Amino acid sequence: MDKKLLKIGLLSLTGLFLFSCSDDNDTIPPKDTKLSPYISKVYDFLPAVGQFTNSLPSFTASDTKESMLAKVEKALIGPKNSMVSLGGYGGYIVFGFDHTVENKTGFMDFRIKGNAFKAASNPNSDNTEGGSSEPGIVLVSYDENKNGIPDDTWYEIAGSAYNSSIKDYEITYYKPNSNKEPISGNQEWEKDVEYIKWTDNQGNSGFKTKNMFHNQSYFPEWIKEDKITFRGTKLPNNAVNEGTESEPFWVSYAFEWGYADNLPNNENQSAIDIDWAVDKNGNKVHLKGIDFVKVYTGVNQEAGWLGEISTEITGAEDLHLLNNSIPTIQN
Repeated sequence: MDKKLLKIGLLSLTGLFLFSCSDDNDTIPPKDTKLSPYISKVYDFLPAVGQFTNSLPSFTASDTKESMLAKVEKALIGPKNSMVSLGGYGGYIVFGFDHTVENKTGFMDFRIKGNAFKAASNPNSDNTEGGSSEPGIVLVSYDENKNGIPDDTWYEIAGSAYNSSIKDYEITYYKPNSNKEPISGNQEWEKDVEYIKWTDNQGNSGFKTKNMFHNQSYFPEWIKEDKITFRGTKLPNNAVNEGTESEPFWVSYAFEWGYADNLPNNENQSAIDIDWAVDKNGNKVHLKGIDFVKVYTGVNQEAGWLGEISTEITGAEDLHLLNNSIPTIQN
């Protein structure tokens, strides 16, 4: 059962400096009505450890990286999408459009769709932004060399939690031993509390728990190496137990703006302004537009029986081609 569907049982649904291209005459081409406002190609996909890894999309013994990419494309290309999971911290996807998404000053430019929702029954009635938010960090790139592949500079969208995040974070997950006897926990749902070992560059280590709801491997099965490492910016933990230890009620809170799968798709703050992009040193940049997007899960946290915070993606759209004019909320 989908983790977000499980949550519904407890939560009710409401609701650089100035960057210039190498050619000063290089401008955004006129709009073509044949262009698609949606994802047109997926270039890379590698989920981290998670209860939906090898499930969204489904892995079979004959699958390779290429066949898994094809499954992701089938799920995300076009207007009617299903869902893929990026797993825990660091799991990522890279996709692109069939055109350059224009950066319109003063307006949001694109939206990455997820399955975030808010909760009406949160015991903490003072915070209405709680529910199911699993924020993914967004990076953007302009196809400066015009070769049609995402090999140009990446810029991070500096969302509302950028200044409170850990930069240059690194985590390594170790492939589990399939012959190891599971070590059950104190809770019925804790099938194996020492399932997958992880370490990070902050001196932390631990295990990712396997729960009773998902029995497939949580380590991406098409990866043959015995470990995988992810690097990036790590957001602050956003899940809080608003219940008690004996009767937990986990709520994952949304950040204000600037992330994927953070706020409901119909809210303006779920959209992205390209002018929020910064370079690796945190300096604001100005891009005429973007061709490629990378999203990775930005939180390294488990929320009790609900499992890890894992960004889910259900599509993306160019707001300008859809004639959806949303004024920016931050400059």
